Amino acid sequence: MTLLEGRRLAEKMLVALREEIVSSKKKVRLAVVVVGSDPVVEKFIAQKQKAARAVGIDVRIYPFEETVTTNDLRKRIAKIVHEKKNTGVIIQLPLPPHINKQYILNSVVHKKDVDVLSARALGNWIVGKSPVMPPVAGAVKTLLDEYQISYRDKYIVVMGAGGLVGRPVALWLLQEGVTFGIITKAHPHSERLLKEADIIISGVGKPGLITGALTREGVVVIDAGTSESAGKLVGDVDFDSVAPKTSFITPVPGGIGPLTVAVLLKNLWTLAKTRDTY
Repeated sequence: MTLLEGRRLAEKMLVALREEIVSSKKKVRLAVVVVGSDPVVEKFIAQKQKAARAVGIDVRIYPFEETVTTNDLRKRIAKIVHEKKNTGVIIQLPLPPHINKQYILNSVVHKKDVDVLSARALGNWIVGKSPVMPPVAGAVKTLLDEYQISYRDKYIVVMGAGGLVGRPVALWLLQEGVTFGIITKAHPHSERLLKEADIIISGVGKPGLITGALTREGVVVIDAGTSESAGKLVGDVDFDSVAPKTSFITPVPGGIGPLTVAVLLKNLWTLAKTRDTY
């Protein structure tokens, strides 16, 4: 079993990114829109702030009360997006249930959409017209490439179809021409599909969802599902029972999370450089 050390790879990416940004002397700022408060979300934001500071990127947080309406939030975001100092803008998810999520995500213009979540940015990426890709999908690809894990000839199972992990990963796999399956909550054959998988990529956010009894020997497991349990960040995978059966596995924390942040910041820098042509 080999650990897929996303943190180490992220640090390598951030060093290279810092060299580019410092040498360019360009001022770069990431705007983060946050609605309400959540301890897990706060930890994610802190990770982004720390990594951004390390490479010379300024971060400005725009907090909103959980009771804000969709229309008021959209109006406020429009001003944030069009502020020249904000090189890129992200809408920190999740949003409260009463907010029209996609309507809010669409308020970020594609030239500043580092998360690739607006309809315009996502559409551009799908048809090959985007210089960046969704951060989690980019992190998964980077990790597989770095460890020279062959995936184009393998059967991949994606757990969950959410907008941050499952959907973008599935769209990327479609672009790669890979054979894969998606397991959602109501899937009747999830256990069989998991046992057949050469590679499992999970982003559900449910602790201990995948156990050793559901995986086969030699499987590659990428755990992108982060949630909080007993005050700690944990993944979808029951690491102790799954790890002994794997050829490669990501730890949580220290796996896909830090790498996703690095890819997001790289997206920000790429959009800053290509804004006039994209």
